[in-house]
Amino acid sequence: MAEFLIRKKFLLKILSLFSLTRGYNIIFIIFAQFVSSIFIFSNSDNILDVLFDVNIWFIILSTSTSISAGYIINNFYDSEKDLINRPLKTILENEISGRTKLIAYTLLNFCTLLFSLLVSLKALIFFSFYTFGIFIYSIKLSKYLFIGNFLSVILVITPFFAITVYYKNFSLEILTHAIFLFFVILIKELIKDLENLKGDFTMKYRTIPVIYGENLTKSYITMYVFFVIATCLNLIINYDISLMIYYYVLSIPFFLFFIGFLWKFQNINHYQKLHNSLKVIITLGLFSIILHGY
Repeated sequence: MAEFLIRKKFLLKILSLFSLTRGYNIIFIIFAQFVSSIFIFSNSDNILDVLFDVNIWFIILSTSTSISAGYIINNFYDSEKDLINRPLKTILENEISGRTKLIAYTLLNFCTLLFSLLVSLKALIFFSFYTFGIFIYSIKLSKYLFIGNFLSVILVITPFFAITVYYKNFSLEILTHAIFLFFVILIKELIKDLENLKGDFTMKYRTIPVIYGENLTKSYITMYVFFVIATCLNLIINYDISLMIYYYVLSIPFFLFFIGFLWKFQNINHYQKLHNSLKVIITLGLFSIILHGY
């Protein structure tokens, strides 16, 4: 019986750590970096050249450990708000003590610097600034109006530029794909702010919905949606993106319907559905990269 309880407690802590570091997001980012490396960034037509490139593995490991550490430090400063917005998830994550979280945060950042050093000195400098940027964002800048949202999105897409620099393959097409992703994630962040309105208001966070209200937030989201649609049209008309064109063609009606439902919906459950729909469109975008070369 005692052995069963020990195993149960150990499993609970593993689940807590997985939730704390957003393990599902990390797995997604790892897959996204591999797929984009193979089908967009790499100049090689041989997939094995990417899969057996040790430096790419180290770049992806550096990304994973730095982002995981970022989730941990963010948990330190948002735990009270998260307890209001996502009580069950927060209770699970609190199974790990503050001391253990601090040790994990330090160890993950050390691994980030070690892995990046194994790539090059430039990679070490890049990820040193990146981890520092995540730290400053978590303890200070995340609470600033507008700046917090923009920096959050920039921190999400920045690791992909590490791969771009590594392959020395940067173009207007890649920049346009990045702009599309930037605005989609920015919309997702604003929808999340609408979801978290209760907790943010209680903890006096200066988010756009708290300061300006739901309707003005929806107006900002609508404006960003039109930026997304304009970017889709730019990619469809001006670039040869092969079969990936169908993803951007279908994204246009998706976002038009998205605007309609956005203005129709009024409560947290509806905002969660919109949030999940954006996760789906981002995931489909990832898999559509495979069609880029066909």
